[in-house]
Amino acid sequence: MLASLDSISLSTPQHSLLVIGCGGIGERHLRCFQKTGRARVTACDADAGRRERMAATYGVPVAADANAAIAGGDVTGVVICTPAHTHVPLARAALAAGRHVLIEKPLSTSLDGVAELITERDRTGRQAAVAYVYRVFPFLVAAREFIQRGEFGPVREVTAVSGQCYPAFRPDYREIYYRDRATGGGAIQDAITHVVNWVESVIGPADRLACDCSRQVLEGVNVEDTVHITARHGGVLASYALNQFQTPNENVVQFNAAGGSVRIELHRQRWGTFAAGAADWTWHDTPVPDRDSHFIAQANAFLDQIEGHGATLCSLEDAAQTLRFNLAALASAETGTRVEVR
Repeated sequence: MLASLDSISLSTPQHSLLVIGCGGIGERHLRCFQKTGRARVTACDADAGRRERMAATYGVPVAADANAAIAGGDVTGVVICTPAHTHVPLARAALAAGRHVLIEKPLSTSLDGVAELITERDRTGRQAAVAYVYRVFPFLVAAREFIQRGEFGPVREVTAVSGQCYPAFRPDYREIYYRDRATGGGAIQDAITHVVNWVESVIGPADRLACDCSRQVLEGVNVEDTVHITARHGGVLASYALNQFQTPNENVVQFNAAGGSVRIELHRQRWGTFAAGAADWTWHDTPVPDRDSHFIAQANAFLDQIEGHGATLCSLEDAAQTLRFNLAALASAETGTRVEVR
């Protein structure tokens, strides 16, 4: 069955997008790029069943061979949604073919080839971004702008606490990339990386950290489902805690300065301020219709970037810094020592 017309903009598509990897996140990207009304989308996946489902559900052409699909046709951009260890080679191939690239997070599972990827972007003049989707959440954009104006003074501490019942959202977690750190799995590379990337966009990169993590509850995998990290970002002390088994789905980040605090409650889609001397929080609610709204905004931002309207998504450099954070956290957990990030 084709996608319903009322779910897709009827404007004439201007771009041709190739989505490589049509698992859960790839399908979301495919659907949301369609909903912009600005792109024709082709689905590429090695699995025949997935290809058939994408064609039947969304009415899109399909391809089985990623490299052939990158090289052929009139592709404007490539959206890479395969396991994380394959991101960099596919992105380099796409850039070399003259395509713009949007890469799912994390950028990779190692630094191998990352410097060359950045060089290839610069050589070709193509746009490249990493899909840390928090970058387009309206309430996070507003909160970051407020914090960076410095009305409460410099941030001195950040606390980030989050958790959810991951199996309720991905009951197939035992069968997908999540089950193995080598493919980008585990709470550090798959979950807490979102929060870290956004915090770094607000206060700057981490210099060093200490991490402890463990598989506390989730059955059928050997990767960590719980992680605690303490980090220093220049003069800012930060702590990050996340688990993937608790019942409530909650995600709270708080920035504390001498003149007041800023709290973000992602699960409530709001941010608030508590100025020194105030009696309570002042909240700013920015609800969105559904989770696709953020991914449609991200898709539009990528297309805007292709068209030269400015870059608002996560750059390769920022994603490489968050990758260094991920790798330092894993190394710290393995060795039981504090690790330098940069």
